[in-house]
Formats: sequence, C-alpha cells, structure tokens
Amino acid sequence: MLLLSSRAPPEPDFSTSLLLLTLPSSNPKTLLPSLPMRASHFSSLLFLRSLALTHRRHASCFSHRFVRPISTSPLFCVTMPRQFPSVSSSSTFVEHLENEPTEEEDGGGFGSFPESDPFDSEEKFSSVDMKHLSAPVLEMKELDELPEQWRRSKLAWLCKELPAHKTGTLVRILNAQKKWLTQEDTTYLAVHCMRIRENETGFKVYKWMMQQHWYRFDFALATKLADYMGKERKFSKCREIFDDIIKQGRVPSESTFHILVVAYLSAPVQGCLEEACSIYNRMIQLGGYQPRLGLHNSLFKSIVNKPGSSAKHYLKQAEFIFHNLVTTGFEVHKDIYAGLIWLHSYQDTIDKERITALRKEMHQAGIEEGREVLVSILRACSKDGDVEEAEKTWSKVLNLGGAIPSQAFVYMMEIYGNIGDPTESLNIFREMKEHLGSNNVAPYHKIIEILCKAQEIELAESLMTEFMGSGLKPVVPSFIYIMNMYYNLGFHDKVELAFTQCLERCQPSCTVYSIYLDSLVKVGNLGKAEEIFCEMQNDVAIGVNARSCNTILCGYLSSGDHVKAEKIYDLMCQKKYDIESSLMEKIDFVLSLTRKNIKRPVSIKLSKEQREILVGLLLGGLQIDSDEDRKNHIIRFEFRENSGPHYLLKRHIHYLYHEWLHPSCQTNNGNEDVPYRFVTISHSYFGFYADQFWPKGRRTIPNLIHRWLSPCVLAYWYMYGGHRTSSGDIVLKLKGNEDGVEKVIKSLKARSLECRVKRKGSVYWIGFLGSNSTWFWKLVEPYILEDLKDSLRPGGETSSNTTTHQIEDTSFRSSCDSDENGSDFSDGGNI
Repeated sequence: MLLLSSRAPPEPDFSTSLLLLTLPSSNPKTLLPSLPMRASHFSSLLFLRSLALTHRRHASCFSHRFVRPISTSPLFCVTMPRQFPSVSSSSTFVEHLENEPTEEEDGGGFGSFPESDPFDSEEKFSSVDMKHLSAPVLEMKELDELPEQWRRSKLAWLCKELPAHKTGTLVRILNAQKKWLTQEDTTYLAVHCMRIRENETGFKVYKWMMQQHWYRFDFALATKLADYMGKERKFSKCREIFDDIIKQGRVPSESTFHILVVAYLSAPVQGCLEEACSIYNRMIQLGGYQPRLGLHNSLFKSIVNKPGSSAKHYLKQAEFIFHNLVTTGFEVHKDIYAGLIWLHSYQDTIDKERITALRKEMHQAGIEEGREVLVSILRACSKDGDVEEAEKTWSKVLNLGGAIPSQAFVYMMEIYGNIGDPTESLNIFREMKEHLGSNNVAPYHKIIEILCKAQEIELAESLMTEFMGSGLKPVVPSFIYIMNMYYNLGFHDKVELAFTQCLERCQPSCTVYSIYLDSLVKVGNLGKAEEIFCEMQNDVAIGVNARSCNTILCGYLSSGDHVKAEKIYDLMCQKKYDIESSLMEKIDFVLSLTRKNIKRPVSIKLSKEQREILVGLLLGGLQIDSDEDRKNHIIRFEFRENSGPHYLLKRHIHYLYHEWLHPSCQTNNGNEDVPYRFVTISHSYFGFYADQFWPKGRRTIPNLIHRWLSPCVLAYWYMYGGHRTSSGDIVLKLKGNEDGVEKVIKSLKARSLECRVKRKGSVYWIGFLGSNSTWFWKLVEPYILEDLKDSLRPGGETSSNTTTHQIEDTSFRSSCDSDENGSDFSDGGNI
C-alpha cells in the first residue's frame, strides 16, 4: 500500500514532487532537466515503468514494501514570531517578506497582483508559505497490487487514453467501462492523472466518479485534488471541491483553505477578493486554523491595493487581519499600520480614537510616520474638520522634505475651505504650483469648488479660464460648480453661457443638463426647457433622472399645461421616480379632473426593446439567480470597470431597466455615479428567461435561440460580451453547450454572416474576420450606442486592455482547451 501525503519532507519544487510520486526511486536532480510537459510524452516512461514493476513483482514476490516517512507535526501549533531585518520608511510588503519562501520554492506559481496607491511595489511579491501545511494522507493501491491481470491492463490503458481526450469523449469512455470500474479503480485513475500533472483530467474523472451509485466520499482524495486545482489557479474547480467537502460534514484541511485564498487573490476578476476574505474568515472561525504570516499579508495587501473609494468597505476585514496578526504573536509591519490608517481616512465617519491608537502603537514599536501616513491623517482631518491637527501634520510633511504629494495640498485646501477661509485655500493652491511646477486636475477642481461655494465670482472665473487654457481634462466637475454658483446667485444668462462652453469642450453630462433645465424653468422658458428635456431623453449618454423629471413637471404644472404634466407623471410612475412632496397636491388635482381612478402603482412589464436587449446581454454573459422553488428570479448586471464601452453601456442599461432595479440600486438623487454592479427586484416575470438561459442554475443556450437573433440582440451581445481586435475583426463571447453554439452558428450563417469558432475552455469565441466583420457591423450599427460606434466599428485600431490581449492569444486557426482563460465574471477570466 502506497501512502501519498502532501506533508512529506521538503522537496525541490512542486513539479519534482509530482514526478517523485510517480517514480519513488528516482533522483530529482537528474529528472529536472528532462521534465515532460504533456501526457503524450509520458507514454514511453509509463511503458518502462510497467516493465520495471512486472519484473519486480516476479523477482521479489515476498519483498517488504517501504512506506514514505510522514511528518507528525501537530495540526494546531503556535508559530513563533519571525524576525525581519529593519527597513526604510519607504519599504513595502515585498521587502517585509523578502525572507519568505518564494512562489517557486513552495510550488504556488501564482501571478502578480495589481499595484495602486499608496503601496506601490514590485510586480510580484512572495507571501505564500505552502510548506508543512496540514493535509490528510491518501492511501491507494498501486497497479501491481491488484490481483486481476485484466483489471491491471484495462486501468493501464485508461491511464494512457483519458488525458488525450476532451470531456465528452472522456465521459463516453468511462461510461463504457462502468460495469467493472470501482471506487478504488477511479481513485487510482484520478491520482495517476495528478501524478503526470493532468489535473484537469483528474478533476473530470473525480466528477464522473461522484455520479456513480457506488461512490463513497474520500476526504483525502478530494483534498489533494482541490489543492492541485488551486495551485493551477483554477479557483472555481477548487471551490467546487471545497464546497463538496463541507456538504459532507467535513472541515477542509489547512492546505485547502490556504491554497483557495491565494488562488482567489491571484485572479484579476471582480468578486474574487470578497471570496478570498470569506474563505480566510472561515479558515479561522470554522477550521480553527492559524494562517501563515504570508497569507495575512497577501490578503491585507490586496485590500489596500484597491482604490480608496472601494477599499473603504473592507475596513472590518482589515481590522480582523490586524487582530489576528497581533493575537498570534506576529510582528506587525509598518505597512500594515499605514494601510489601516489609510483605510480609516477614507471612511465617511472618521474614528479619531482608533487612528490615534494606531499612531500610538506605531510610536511604541519604534516606527516613524512616513509620508503615506501623514497624507492619510490630512485626509481624515479634511473630513473631520480638525484644523489644529491638520496644521501639525502639514508641518511634519514639510519637514520630511522631498516631493510633497499633490493630494496633501488638496486636503489642506479643503480644510481651510470648510472653515470659510477661501483665501488661505487659494494661497495653498498657489504654493502647490510653485512647489510642483505643474498642476493636475484634482487641485483645480477642489479650489474652484471652494471659491464657488464662497461665491468668489471673479476668482472662480479667473481660475476656470486658467484651467481650460491648461488643456487638462476632465473639466465637467468644475463646470458643475460654476453653473451651480451662477444658478444660486440668479445669473441665468451666465448659466446658459457656461452650459454652451461645457458642451463645446467635453462630453454631455446629465448633471450639467439638469442645472441648465432648472435655470430655464426658473425663468419660465418652457419651450427651451422642453427641448432640452427631450434631448436628454433621446441621448442615452445623458438620460433623465428624478431631478430632471420633477423640474419639468413643476414647469408644466406652473404653466397650466396639464396634458404634458400627465405624460411626465406617467413616465415617473413607470420609472419609479419619487415625486417631490410640493408637487403631489397639484398633480393629484390635475389627475382628478381627467381620471376617475388614480392608479399610482403601474403594472410593469418588459417592452419589446427591453426583451431583445435582455437576450443580447444574456448571450454576452449576464447572470440570473433563482430562489429554491424557481418562482422568483433576479437579474445581475455586471460591467467591467476597466472597459470604456462598459462605462457608457452601464448608464444606458441602468436607465433602461430603472423601474425593475432593486431600491438599493436606484439613483434618484441626481447622482451620476451608476455602479458597475446592480440587480433587479426578485420577480416571477423573469421566469421565462431563467428557464431558457439558466435552467437548474446552470448557463445554457436555448433551443429556440435561432428565432431570437435579431439585429438588436446581436448589437447588445456585441457591446456587452464582444470586442474589436487590434486587427479590426469582431469577436463575440459565448458560453454554453456545443449543441446550442452550433445552433447559433447556423443561424448566423443563415443571415449570410460567415464566422469562425474557437473554443477556449468552457467559452466559445465567435470571430467575424475581414469582410465578414463589415457585414456584421452593417447589420448591428443602427442599434449600437452613438458614443460607442467609433470604438466598436471594425477595421480601426483599438485601445489595449486585458481583454484585448486575451483575445489576441485566441487564434481562430487552432484549437485549445484550457479551463479558466476564457471564462466570464464568475469564473476565471475578466471578460
């Protein structure tokens, strides 16, 4: 009986350990130069190994078998604090962890993490200590220990044959051997695949085994397979096995928790950080494990590498990590303190006591406050209004010498602006220009905002002229401040002038239009106001909101135009916009004159346009969640933050489905910041789409999809799940079963749209190459958003981003079957 354990003595690396499991008597130093990469290269090696085993079986039938020694270190052990060399104030997590085992040493092989303010560092950091993690021992019979010769032969044939086939063929082969295969046989097949680094095949064998009537849960096998899948960054498959272990009433091993957290952190996919935090918390609370120092630091670094507006929601998680570092006796690095203060400074309500306590702990540990910490203190003071502390901190920043971040100047301007001293804010702004030599956008926005609030007209206009002459962009926020100042002062002619200048220099904005609309209604110019409102309604890049609807409704009611007032009222009811209380009495009176029964709750249903758009978005990767009884369903809209087309599309979709959105996702207060994720209410109306596209909670392609591929559907599929390559071709992403993809292809070809298909894992890429992309564009162009036509029109150059690079790697002249590279939001890719 051979015992396989991941707690064996240290080995050269992960690749060597797999080969050593296959050939126990080999020398790793001689094997490394000729390490094979594909299963097909193992055929001769397996043949020689089988001959060796046969010879050993006949030559020494009664020889003793030796068991590989197993480490007996306790599962729950307190790790002593590690000592690190002293580092400078500008060091980062990389320097703090430079003595930690590298990714090559521990077999992780994980990619780099994105870096952002304030903790910029190298492209990679090694914080994953994978050695000596507790894991169960897997006991399994070797092939030569099986008594039946025919069974040994068939298993040897399956070991050679299965890695060479894809899922469909592999399942058919296993089904053909179902009569004689047992739990022990399939366990050997799965382990053999892991030995030869065909972990994907091992996972498929494991999934097939789970569906058999004789299946018994094997904790050790599930743990080993989950660990291998996680090490290959296939976090979705690792998580699937992880959840299976919990469903069986077992607690996953420490290694599985650790590897799954790192796999999530290594994936540049939205939502993975939340999952990593969840697994980390369960590792401590459910498993009772003590994570390694590297895991604490990796998770904390991923949190602070997010933009401040996003990272502030992870404050409790960061505090939990800090608490675990302190209670387990680890040395807390200065970047942990700096990151925690940085997160506190971005909160809406500043916890001064907590920040003071953290600064005190830093001083007791002998850690000096660096520039990052001081800037965070200034940010907190600007929100809290603590002028005295801000001036002390500002003096420390000046005494540090070197380049002062422009953010520090902005926070000082804001502090003086909040106490009603715009002159001092202006002095800080001038001082910044002398110190830095040039300005960026943020200081101009802040000083213009301060001067406009103080109604310093001449200074604000002077700086606005200077700002526009500098060529810096965007200028829309400053135009909004200027127009609000003019409106509040009653200078409506200047409001119109500023509105005209804004349209000449920048993209249209709903807020800019709303201010101008308020001004027109205020002066009684309803004709121009109606024209502007219609322009807002017709331009998807602008749109209307609750504020603009209430404004035009007030104008119609004041002028006695009851017919148009009723139309606006119906629109607001349809969009579920709140009507201002001052208008309710007037609109009730108007409706009582023309309508017997006033029905405020309007029964909503999807229009033809909404239905077609929804089909296109579902083809592009939209997700539907259903309750346990599949009676009510939720549509989850998700858009990529690094995509220009998605930035414009999300606003259009948010406006188009506004009446269906959950109240927490609606923006009725005039706020233009439409989130990148929003969901609909739970409703039975979406049952048809759930049954067609997400039956049993799994994505599929409907049988009747060929009837629904209208030009509008194709257009929104392209805008949401498609891309234009650098060569000017058009590529659409599609995920589903092969039969459904074939129906889509046949339907496209029936419309004279020739295309080529490339499969990458579970994702299909449909490419329209050359002149075919032109024909596709002519079909969908009338339905493409006006502001997206230049970026999506075939034949031109496209901006570089992660998704474009991913598609460039997808050749339509070859085949590839990797797992996570082509998946969607909830899998392993960022499409």
